[in-house]
Amino acid sequence: MQVPPSPVEHAIDLPHAPAAALRALAAAAEEWGADFAPAVTGGPGGPDGPGSGGGELRLPVVAGLRRGLLSGPVAVTPAPAGRGSRLVFRAVAQDYYLETTAIALLSIAAAGALLTVAWPLFPRLLPVAPLGAVLAVGGWFLVLSRLRGQGVEEFLASVAGHAGAATGPPGSDEAFAATAE
Repeated sequence: MQVPPSPVEHAIDLPHAPAAALRALAAAAEEWGADFAPAVTGGPGGPDGPGSGGGELRLPVVAGLRRGLLSGPVAVTPAPAGRGSRLVFRAVAQDYYLETTAIALLSIAAAGALLTVAWPLFPRLLPVAPLGAVLAVGGWFLVLSRLRGQGVEEFLASVAGHAGAATGPPGSDEAFAATAE
Protein backbone atom coordinates (compact mmCIF):
# COMPACT_ATOMS: atom_id res chain seq x y z
CA MET A 1 0.00 0.00 0.00
CA GLN A 2 1.40 3.36 -1.04
CA VAL A 3 0.92 6.37 1.15
CA PRO A 4 0.25 9.51 -0.90
CA PRO A 5 2.89 12.19 -0.41
CA SER A 6 1.95 14.92 2.01
CA PRO A 7 1.30 18.29 0.42
CA VAL A 8 4.21 20.70 0.36
CA GLU A 9 3.61 23.80 2.43
CA HIS A 10 4.83 27.17 1.20
CA ALA A 11 4.68 30.10 3.60
CA ILE A 12 5.60 33.76 3.78
CA ASP A 13 5.44 36.23 6.66
CA LEU A 14 4.07 39.68 5.88
CA PRO A 15 4.30 42.72 8.14
CA HIS A 16 0.67 43.69 7.42
CA ALA A 17 -2.70 42.73 8.87
CA PRO A 18 -4.42 39.58 7.52
CA ALA A 19 -7.03 41.66 5.66
CA ALA A 20 -4.28 43.53 3.78
CA ALA A 21 -2.49 40.24 3.07
CA LEU A 22 -5.70 38.80 1.58
CA ARG A 23 -6.07 41.84 -0.68
CA ALA A 24 -2.44 41.49 -1.78
CA LEU A 25 -3.03 37.77 -2.43
CA ALA A 26 -6.08 38.56 -4.57
CA ALA A 27 -4.15 41.22 -6.53
CA ALA A 28 -1.20 38.89 -7.16
CA ALA A 29 -3.54 36.05 -8.17
CA GLU A 30 -5.23 38.34 -10.70
CA GLU A 31 -1.85 39.41 -12.08
CA TRP A 32 -0.72 35.79 -12.48
CA GLY A 33 -3.99 34.59 -14.01
CA ALA A 34 -4.68 32.37 -11.02
CA ASP A 35 -8.10 31.51 -9.64
CA PHE A 36 -8.48 32.61 -6.04
CA ALA A 37 -11.78 31.87 -4.33
CA PRO A 38 -11.83 33.49 -0.88
CA ALA A 39 -13.46 31.47 1.86
CA VAL A 40 -16.79 32.91 2.87
CA THR A 41 -16.80 33.06 6.65
CA GLY A 42 -18.50 35.48 8.97
CA GLY A 43 -17.62 36.80 12.36
CA PRO A 44 -14.29 37.83 13.80
CA GLY A 45 -12.38 35.12 11.93
CA GLY A 46 -13.55 36.32 8.50
CA PRO A 47 -11.34 37.93 5.89
CA ASP A 48 -12.36 41.44 6.94
CA GLY A 49 -12.07 40.77 10.66
CA PRO A 50 -8.99 40.63 12.84
CA GLY A 51 -8.74 36.83 12.66
CA SER A 52 -7.66 34.51 9.93
CA GLY A 53 -8.94 34.10 6.38
CA GLY A 54 -8.07 32.25 3.24
CA GLY A 55 -9.59 30.32 0.41
CA GLU A 56 -8.79 28.06 -2.49
CA LEU A 57 -6.02 28.89 -4.98
CA ARG A 58 -5.44 27.43 -8.45
CA LEU A 59 -2.00 28.68 -9.54
CA PRO A 60 -0.54 28.31 -13.05
CA VAL A 61 3.15 27.38 -12.93
CA VAL A 62 5.97 26.95 -15.45
CA ALA A 63 8.88 24.57 -14.86
CA GLY A 64 11.16 24.41 -17.87
CA LEU A 65 9.42 22.44 -20.61
CA ARG A 66 6.48 21.68 -18.31
CA ARG A 67 3.47 23.83 -17.61
CA GLY A 68 0.88 23.08 -15.03
CA LEU A 69 -1.57 24.01 -12.36
CA LEU A 70 -1.16 23.72 -8.60
CA SER A 71 -4.31 23.71 -6.50
CA GLY A 72 -4.87 23.85 -2.79
CA PRO A 73 -5.99 25.81 0.23
CA VAL A 74 -4.38 29.08 1.19
CA ALA A 75 -4.64 30.45 4.72
CA VAL A 76 -3.82 33.87 6.09
CA THR A 77 -3.44 33.96 9.85
CA PRO A 78 -2.12 36.53 12.29
CA ALA A 79 1.62 36.14 12.83
CA PRO A 80 2.68 34.35 16.02
CA ALA A 81 4.56 37.44 17.18
CA GLY A 82 1.29 39.38 17.14
CA ARG A 83 2.24 41.84 14.41
CA GLY A 84 1.67 41.09 10.77
CA SER A 85 0.35 37.93 9.14
CA ARG A 86 1.47 34.58 7.81
CA LEU A 87 0.30 33.35 4.41
CA VAL A 88 0.45 29.57 3.88
CA PHE A 89 -0.28 27.78 0.59
CA ARG A 90 -0.54 24.01 0.62
CA ALA A 91 -0.47 22.49 -2.88
CA VAL A 92 -2.63 19.36 -2.62
CA ALA A 93 -3.13 18.79 -6.36
CA GLN A 94 -0.81 19.30 -9.29
CA ASP A 95 -1.33 18.81 -12.99
CA TYR A 96 1.62 19.16 -15.38
CA TYR A 97 1.95 18.68 -19.12
CA LEU A 98 4.85 18.92 -21.57
CA GLU A 99 4.97 21.54 -24.28
CA THR A 100 4.91 19.27 -27.34
CA THR A 101 5.92 22.02 -29.77
CA ALA A 102 9.11 22.66 -27.82
CA ILE A 103 9.83 18.92 -27.65
CA ALA A 104 9.40 18.65 -31.43
CA LEU A 105 11.75 21.60 -32.05
CA LEU A 106 14.33 20.10 -29.70
CA SER A 107 14.09 16.77 -31.52
CA ILE A 108 14.77 18.48 -34.83
CA ALA A 109 17.68 20.38 -33.24
CA ALA A 110 19.08 17.11 -31.86
CA ALA A 111 18.89 15.56 -35.32
CA GLY A 112 20.73 18.59 -36.71
CA ALA A 113 23.41 18.33 -34.03
CA LEU A 114 23.83 14.62 -34.77
CA LEU A 115 24.15 15.40 -38.47
CA THR A 116 26.82 18.02 -37.73
CA VAL A 117 28.84 15.63 -35.59
CA ALA A 118 28.40 12.56 -37.81
CA TRP A 119 29.72 13.95 -41.11
CA PRO A 120 33.39 12.98 -40.45
CA LEU A 121 32.27 9.35 -40.13
CA PHE A 122 30.07 9.56 -43.22
CA PRO A 123 31.74 11.92 -45.75
CA ARG A 124 28.64 12.01 -47.96
CA LEU A 125 26.92 14.08 -45.26
CA LEU A 126 29.40 16.95 -45.68
CA PRO A 127 27.15 19.02 -48.01
CA VAL A 128 24.29 19.03 -45.46
CA ALA A 129 26.45 19.46 -42.34
CA PRO A 130 25.96 23.27 -42.30
CA LEU A 131 22.18 22.72 -42.32
CA GLY A 132 22.59 20.48 -39.28
CA ALA A 133 24.53 23.20 -37.49
CA VAL A 134 21.83 25.76 -38.28
CA LEU A 135 19.13 23.40 -36.96
CA ALA A 136 21.08 22.74 -33.75
CA VAL A 137 21.74 26.42 -33.05
CA GLY A 138 18.15 27.29 -34.04
CA GLY A 139 16.84 24.83 -31.45
CA TRP A 140 18.99 26.48 -28.83
CA PHE A 141 17.75 29.97 -29.63
CA LEU A 142 14.09 28.99 -30.06
CA VAL A 143 13.67 26.77 -27.01
CA LEU A 144 16.55 26.31 -24.59
CA SER A 145 17.56 29.95 -24.22
CA ARG A 146 13.96 30.88 -23.32
CA LEU A 147 13.35 28.32 -20.60
CA ARG A 148 12.12 29.85 -17.38
CA GLY A 149 10.44 28.88 -14.20
CA GLN A 150 7.57 30.44 -12.32
CA GLY A 151 6.45 28.61 -9.24
CA VAL A 152 5.00 29.10 -5.82
CA GLU A 153 8.07 30.94 -4.48
CA GLU A 154 7.84 33.55 -7.22
CA PHE A 155 4.10 33.90 -6.60
CA LEU A 156 4.65 34.48 -2.88
CA ALA A 157 7.30 37.09 -3.71
CA SER A 158 4.71 38.77 -5.92
CA VAL A 159 2.22 38.73 -3.02
CA ALA A 160 4.86 40.36 -0.81
CA GLY A 161 5.46 42.97 -3.51
CA HIS A 162 1.75 43.73 -3.76
CA ALA A 163 1.47 43.93 0.02
CA GLY A 164 4.35 46.40 0.20
CA ALA A 165 3.23 48.51 -2.75
CA ALA A 166 -0.44 48.72 -1.88
CA THR A 167 -0.44 49.06 1.87
CA GLY A 168 2.33 51.54 2.52
CA PRO A 169 4.19 51.21 5.81
CA PRO A 170 3.77 47.99 7.79
CA GLY A 171 0.76 47.95 10.07
CA SER A 172 -1.14 50.70 8.26
CA ASP A 173 -4.20 50.03 6.13
CA GLU A 174 -4.73 53.67 5.12
CA ALA A 175 -3.53 53.16 1.53
CA PHE A 176 -6.01 50.34 0.92
CA ALA A 177 -8.78 52.25 2.66
CA ALA A 178 -8.14 55.21 0.37
CA THR A 179 -8.12 53.07 -2.79
CA ALA A 180 -11.19 51.11 -1.73
CA GLU A 181 -13.33 54.26 -1.38
